[in-house]
Amino acid sequence: MTYSAMSAPVVKLQSWRAWLVLGALVALFLLLIGRATYLMGYKEEFLREQGNARFTRRLTQEANRGMITDRNGDPLAISTPVQSIWASPSDMEPLSARQLADLARNLELPVEEVRRKLADKNREFVFLRRQMPPDKAQRVLALGIPGISKQAEYRRYYPTGEVTAHIIGFTGIDNKGQEGFELTREAMLAGKAGSRQVIRDRRGYIVEDIASIEKPRDGQTLTLSIDSKIQYLAYRELKKAVDDHKAKGGGIVVLDARTGEVLALANMPSFNPNNREKLDPASRRNRALTDTYEPGSTMKPFTVSAALETGTVNPLSMVDTGNGSYAIGPNIIHDTHPHGRITVEQVIQMSSNIGTSKLQLGMEREHLWQFYDSLGFGQQPRSGFPGEATGRLRPWKNWVPIDQATMSYGHGISVSLLQIARAYQIFAGDGVVRPISFQRLVAPLPGKQILKPETAQAMRKMLEMVTQPGGTALKARVVGYRVGGKTGTAYKPEAGGYNLSKYVGSFVGIAPMSDPHLIVAVMIDEPSNGKHLGGDVAAPVFSAVVAGSLRMLGVPPDAPQNLPLPDDVAAAVKEEM
Repeated sequence: MTYSAMSAPVVKLQSWRAWLVLGALVALFLLLIGRATYLMGYKEEFLREQGNARFTRRLTQEANRGMITDRNGDPLAISTPVQSIWASPSDMEPLSARQLADLARNLELPVEEVRRKLADKNREFVFLRRQMPPDKAQRVLALGIPGISKQAEYRRYYPTGEVTAHIIGFTGIDNKGQEGFELTREAMLAGKAGSRQVIRDRRGYIVEDIASIEKPRDGQTLTLSIDSKIQYLAYRELKKAVDDHKAKGGGIVVLDARTGEVLALANMPSFNPNNREKLDPASRRNRALTDTYEPGSTMKPFTVSAALETGTVNPLSMVDTGNGSYAIGPNIIHDTHPHGRITVEQVIQMSSNIGTSKLQLGMEREHLWQFYDSLGFGQQPRSGFPGEATGRLRPWKNWVPIDQATMSYGHGISVSLLQIARAYQIFAGDGVVRPISFQRLVAPLPGKQILKPETAQAMRKMLEMVTQPGGTALKARVVGYRVGGKTGTAYKPEAGGYNLSKYVGSFVGIAPMSDPHLIVAVMIDEPSNGKHLGGDVAAPVFSAVVAGSLRMLGVPPDAPQNLPLPDDVAAAVKEEM
């Protein structure tokens, strides 16, 4: 048999089947072209958004928060550059145990915390660690893990730490003000963040900056009225007094007597705003502004000045304080010692409760209330600081004789330390009270005339007598300078009455008396080491702060250098020398 005879028969396909296959392929091709044309023509924006969502990111560019400085330009709050590490879990491949351990170690976080943050694969952004030092952040990036990136931020740093903590306040993790002037001047300090658009590859690496959409606008500098040298001195002396007298706390305010500017304000206890991990809430209280207390005998100069203004008495008028006890209905007012007949001047010098009570009861209730109200009692000082206390000044219609009398020596009325310091401006400034300012002023703000200049001058003489022999504040004296002021000692109100074993000792004074530059108010809360009188626990703080501050300010001495001092003050001066 031949080969050709053995060959398989040839199968011939029908032509319509070939055309059918070809037509189907062409139709499919045309469908794809049509779909592509439709998407490109009508869904271009949608496709672009989808592409951008997968490969572009809009990153925030933090603005540099404005600096806070004292009146001389010394920094009180600055921003330091830091790096925050973030991740995009949706773009990351599962990490090996080794990678996870290395990442956690360099982030200084527990492994489980890092694993938890990366677990949600639907998340495109999560912070792993905020505000790391740049060198540590670079070590994290050096691990080369895809999807891990850094973001430049700023962290607030406070060079003066706990010394100015209650004035400056602090910011949170997002660099927003939380307390103090960081909070009240947030809009001024914060600036405005910018943004930039970047392209990343499929592994999460940023490969290109597309554009800077908006440049960041840095915050402005805030210049405070604070003098950092006087502030440190005030803080140091207050802390020493609180420690020495085993007190619960304390506060101090130093005002420029000519302008109303706050040169220093400190509280104890305080806190370090650079490290708030174990922060006691009580240490955050700005006692000088937000707490009130009964001012005790530091109120007496206001009673006497109001009486002088009426013209019914003068500094040499006689007041009979009897044998040290004075009955008002069923109530008895006492002096610490019987003084008999004394002058109005001596009422202040000897701190007679009976003397001021009689003067106060000789005036109309409404007139007294208006006088106290004009001094700012019962209302916020409006210094621009958050949380200012109003204190308590009851309506005059509710006063009964015993209330009117006890208010003359600082019971039944409550004030903040800043309020009492502000009110003493009427004695330092020839009867004028000016607004309080925590910001440096170019010129003093207009004030309000409360007392006649001659009344204020007469009161300065009385306040100076308090620091001289026969007065209650010998420990307030300052070598080379004439100073004056008033001591205060009050029981602490408690459960509808007074705790007779708890005291507030205070002193408010002016210096130098020939040309007042400073007003210093000191309050020591619950001293418990054997002494509690304002002349013992608060007056020495005044003396030390005024002595140092006047020399720092270059104020010339106005008193002989050889004035006798109390033994303990003289010993302290000799030790410093």
